Amino acid sequence: MKAKILAAARKVFGEYGYHGTTTRMIAKSVGIDISTLYYHWGEKRDLYESVIMDLNEEIRQKLLEIEDKVKGKSLTTRLEIAIDVMCDYLFSNPEVSNFILFLYFGKTRGDSSLNFKVSEYISNIAIAMGLALDKKYIPVKAKASVIAVWNSVLNFISGEDFFRPMLDIGHDEYIVVVKDTLKFILIPAFTQKQS
Repeated sequence: MKAKILAAARKVFGEYGYHGTTTRMIAKSVGIDISTLYYHWGEKRDLYESVIMDLNEEIRQKLLEIEDKVKGKSLTTRLEIAIDVMCDYLFSNPEVSNFILFLYFGKTRGDSSLNFKVSEYISNIAIAMGLALDKKYIPVKAKASVIAVWNSVLNFISGEDFFRPMLDIGHDEYIVVVKDTLKFILIPAFTQKQS
């Protein structure tokens, strides 16, 4: 029951954000009484923090999977793989993009106890993409480049209901267009010779 509640909370928080979500909404989506939710999780904040910890681990695992797949490959191939894997993951779990955007751009931002370890992820991605050689020193440009990629991916996924009708295409075609567009824009930006 605890896992069912956590899975439902992830989706509801991803759709409405922390402040737009009530424990009654979560209980209703699981089909349980609110007292059962409180019995298993306590307060809404406890459940929210558990969702964050769960997503944090899931994203960490996905990034490790990407690192394993890109080792020894050209930067172009590394970027293609990273874009494909992250897009596939996020399109399969759209609440994750929404959750992250709500977390960092909503009213809950700035709460240090609610941290996805973003700085660590940015550093790891910069190293995996060959944008930095030493984890102790990640250049600002490398960090900004990783943030640009991450932000682009999140916005395409979270904005699907807004962007897809403009393109007049279905969901599956949208996924292909997003991946192709990200590759078209990002790969040349990362692989061009710096003067």
